[in-house]
Amino acid sequence: MHILVVGLNHRTAPVHIREKLAFPESELGRAHVELRQQKSIFENVIVSTCNRTEIYVVTDQVHTGRYYTKQFLINWFNERPEDIEPYLFVKEGREAVEHLFRLTCGLESLVIGETQILGQVRSSFMLAQSSETTGTFFNELFKQALTVAKRAHSETSINENAVSVSYAAVELANKIFGRLDDKEILIIGAGKMGELTAKHLKSHGVPKIRVVNRTYEKAEELAAHFSGQPLEWTRMESALKETDIVISSTGAKGLVLDAGTVQQAMKERKGRPLFIVDIAVPRDIDPEINKVEGVFLYDIDDLEGIVEANILERQEEAQKIEALIVSQIAAFEQWIKTLGVVPAIQAIREKALMIQEDTMKSLERKLDHLSDRDKKLIGKHMKSIINQLLRDPIQRAKEFADEREGQLKLETLIQLFGVEEAYEKKVAGTASNLAESKQPNAEGQKVRWNEAAINS
Repeated sequence: MHILVVGLNHRTAPVHIREKLAFPESELGRAHVELRQQKSIFENVIVSTCNRTEIYVVTDQVHTGRYYTKQFLINWFNERPEDIEPYLFVKEGREAVEHLFRLTCGLESLVIGETQILGQVRSSFMLAQSSETTGTFFNELFKQALTVAKRAHSETSINENAVSVSYAAVELANKIFGRLDDKEILIIGAGKMGELTAKHLKSHGVPKIRVVNRTYEKAEELAAHFSGQPLEWTRMESALKETDIVISSTGAKGLVLDAGTVQQAMKERKGRPLFIVDIAVPRDIDPEINKVEGVFLYDIDDLEGIVEANILERQEEAQKIEALIVSQIAAFEQWIKTLGVVPAIQAIREKALMIQEDTMKSLERKLDHLSDRDKKLIGKHMKSIINQLLRDPIQRAKEFADEREGQLKLETLIQLFGVEEAYEKKVAGTASNLAESKQPNAEGQKVRWNEAAINS
């Protein structure tokens, strides 16, 4: 079996292409099921966000799986192949696994180290599970992907440093005040930067954001999106009397807030400090405000210095995560290898338990005076003996996966325990389940296949 990922993201396709191939959340469940019905597709998970659409599949044939995954994407969105294929990337095997691990850790994101993608991948995987389009391979792979991502964010500080100006402004305010959920905050400007600022403030638990803009309707629109309060432009001066933090990001050509206005507001603030961040270019805030007692003013140059330093820190932390990913890939590859010995282990265990059961029945016939408690006790100890005897052979069988002559040694082990026929039946049964999984059952549903014993 082979693992593939086919997709496009902010690195391979412009936004006008990405938006064409974005799955609406309401259609994702149906898309999972329809993709699963394509030839050679045995498991699949679709990850669709504003910056990417990526389709992960388990297939029995690389070329066939790649072709039908691409065709599914093109047909679903009714696009011409020549308009879409130049923007698609395809990764196979280890490269596909590495890409998924990097994705969940935030290393493939527009803002390196961000954590939102982790939740998005988790949601996509859970939807695929509920749609019955995952099996043994992806249940394990995505579990490991989520695990390594959690380790990346808990064992490194990659997401602790702001790497956008609007985010840096909010982080700076948070560091100075210690918390923001009890602060009065005023955003001047309702453009894109103002929107991003409001988004970051909300993520820090700010319950209410006030927005002032020259065009009141835009202030209303932004405030409504974040459950905030819009203000008329003429109310900005009075709002300063109650505000703890001001973040300004208008497109004005001149200053929108002068030192005199701020100085007058400070007289009525009874000594409370005022924190102002100007992230506009050209600047919104009069630099002379820095001279007003109790006011702390930061401009975009101050923030860009923070951002640049934080980007370098994130890159250093990313190198630590790369090492985690290498380790996790090795763990997944080892898990794949051990799948080959599962039929042998199952056959040996079943034979041992069958012997134990037959022996127990013989004892019960010959020792008919045994109580139920005695029988349970004897049965328990017999199973304990079996488990101890099989522990080392089973461990050695798992280790064969890494050895050059591992298959030959596995065959010898199978012969020593005399389970050749049982082993062959289990391998054949797995192949049969794999074939049946692509056929509808009596109710017209897809049969979920159990690949636990696949000999990869």
